[in-house]
Amino acid sequence: MTGFAIQKLSELSEQQRQEAADILVEAFREFAPTAYPTLDEALIQVAESLEADKVFIAALDPDEHVLGWIGGYLFYSEVWELHPLAVRPDVQKQGIGRALIAALEAEAREAGARTMYLGTDDEPGWTNLSGLDLYDDIPGAIRNIQSEGRHPFAFYQRCGYTVIGLVPDANGPGSPDILMGKRLSV
Repeated sequence: MTGFAIQKLSELSEQQRQEAADILVEAFREFAPTAYPTLDEALIQVAESLEADKVFIAALDPDEHVLGWIGGYLFYSEVWELHPLAVRPDVQKQGIGRALIAALEAEAREAGARTMYLGTDDEPGWTNLSGLDLYDDIPGAIRNIQSEGRHPFAFYQRCGYTVIGLVPDANGPGSPDILMGKRLSV
């Protein structure tokens, strides 16, 4: 997509806060319906992502409407967590998500981070891990993970992230959280 700007923000107008929250609800509705089921919960996440110790980066159209956004923060020593990433469904697959990730990684590198980390749930059962007891062979599950739908882990892999772990049953029996990471510096 042409015609969007990536901008680090510490403040949003009331309209932009609403747009960012709407994007969370819409973007996660099918993928992780329990993540942000209401606008109020999404507004809380937007407010938390704007806290002083976090980074909030948005993709804005020429009229400064939010097309997508990403949050991140120092998680552990030299590790940052990417949370959340949401792009308006009608403008997905146009480079916005990749541009947001690149901007957050640049911020993290500048702050001295060596690794970016994220978790991506498999609530909808979009991988071959869904419904399985993963405790029997977690390394094997990691080696053999496949998308059986449009699970975001495949998008993150295309952005250079590697599956680094699993949290079996994180969202109920047979519904794991897939942990991913990317080295930002050597």
